[in-house]
Amino acid sequence: MDIYEIRNALTSGRTIYDLPLRVTYYARVSTDKDEQLHSLSAQVSYYTDFIQRCPNWTFVEGYVDEGLSGTSVKKRERFLRMIEDAHEKKFDFIVTKEISRFSRNTLDSIRYTQELLQCGVGVFFQSDNINTLMPDAELRLTIMSSIAQDEVRKISERVKFGFKRAIENGVVLGSNRIWGYRKQDGKLVIDETEAEIVRLIFDLYANQYMGVRAIAHYLTDHGYKNSNGRGFSFSTVRGILSNPKYKGWYCGGKTSKIDYKLKNVKYFSPDEWIMYRDEGNVPPIVTEELWDKANRLLMRRSEKQSAKDKSCYQNQYPYSGKIICGIHKTPYYRSLYRYKSGNKEVWQCQEYVKNGKDGCKMPILYTSEIDDILRQSLEEVAKYKSEIVEELIRIYSSVDTKDKIEAEAAKCRAEMDAILQRKDRLLDLSISGNLSNAEFAVRNERFNAELKTLEDRLAELEKQRQDDQERVQYIRALKQVISRELDFSEGFTIGLVDALLDHMEVMGTEDKKVVHVTVYLKGMPEQQNYVVQRAKGKTSVCTRAYT
Repeated sequence: MDIYEIRNALTSGRTIYDLPLRVTYYARVSTDKDEQLHSLSAQVSYYTDFIQRCPNWTFVEGYVDEGLSGTSVKKRERFLRMIEDAHEKKFDFIVTKEISRFSRNTLDSIRYTQELLQCGVGVFFQSDNINTLMPDAELRLTIMSSIAQDEVRKISERVKFGFKRAIENGVVLGSNRIWGYRKQDGKLVIDETEAEIVRLIFDLYANQYMGVRAIAHYLTDHGYKNSNGRGFSFSTVRGILSNPKYKGWYCGGKTSKIDYKLKNVKYFSPDEWIMYRDEGNVPPIVTEELWDKANRLLMRRSEKQSAKDKSCYQNQYPYSGKIICGIHKTPYYRSLYRYKSGNKEVWQCQEYVKNGKDGCKMPILYTSEIDDILRQSLEEVAKYKSEIVEELIRIYSSVDTKDKIEAEAAKCRAEMDAILQRKDRLLDLSISGNLSNAEFAVRNERFNAELKTLEDRLAELEKQRQDDQERVQYIRALKQVISRELDFSEGFTIGLVDALLDHMEVMGTEDKKVVHVTVYLKGMPEQQNYVVQRAKGKTSVCTRAYT
């Protein structure tokens, strides 16, 4: 029967149960909890029996979605399959419990019931007693759907209010899988097995200067697996490093859903998060000092990576961003040359990579040559420069340097206080009528400019203080390496290269078999010059060039 015939039959006194229809049902629960699944099972059993007991109806297998929200139908696989089958004329009538089971979104409810009617299929919302085959169904459906939709809005607001109160009371919300912890009664409890990996990540990053990607590779290479049994990813390691919970701080309010009907989420900046020390609910896995050190380094590296020229800071390989073209002052890129004897890793100017020989005529460097040069450079330092290292540490960590910065910072703060007092007096003069508005504006603007200059200088001093601390850390890392026997027979790790090598600069010569390389080690005042000599079929020879 088509819609016209069905409506004529219904208006002439017959009921829907009197008509020969192929009937199916739709059932859904919004969570996958046991009690909800039991409710779903009851719905399936009820509607199967309900349809089969009607002698004029032909039963068609129903459609069931488990544990999915009714706010939108986008992820309800069986619902969407039902719509497709309706287009293929597999049934004439759908029975469902109520509008909220079908959809809590008014637009979705109307849209899909109209689409079904165009296919010649009606829907019976049993609890709401709405049959879309009847002429007045759309008005009643709109009213009932709006009520259901408003109920979702109220639930959403109650949930958000509950989350807010929970955050205020220090209840730890969010994922139950926070690496290094397990959640218990709204608190975090340290999982020591996982916590050891967290401590290792912070140590590798903050103390051994290993990059995030390098740490992910290191953990994978050493057999560490994440909660899914796979290797650690870049995003997982970075997320661990930036999470304040690991230093014993509560952290919440990072996001907010803009509208309950939409998927859009507002992500707040860290200065808008709700954060405070809460070691009772969030026990620390690393010290606050180590966490802060790691995140200062993370911020500096992020600023470099977000800069316009990202080529200067890539750390996928140990020498990324460290080999510099002597002509163009741009980094060398890594590549593989394929020889009959096997592949060889080489480095070449990025201008050559882009434009071939027309872009740059600087020679390539083999990784084996770079390793040899760096090994000799560090051994040279180990033999003759240990006293210089001690002297540099003394200079950079001297009280005089710290006192000078602190004294200038104190002077800036005093000048700022004096300007603020003068601004207060200026305002008093303006209020009392002894100063015109125009004159007030001119003087006040001048004071603001002076304050801005002092604030900028304070920021510079703070950066200088942090740079000095970082310089000392680099030198101490160099001293730590020097104190051990230098072997490096298996090459250099990203962390080691990043900690010790500032960069190498490559220059060609008229002889294509001879390459000059200048080495700049971090914290060392003197550069080192090396000569690479190549002979066909022989290993390159790298020697120190003294001037």
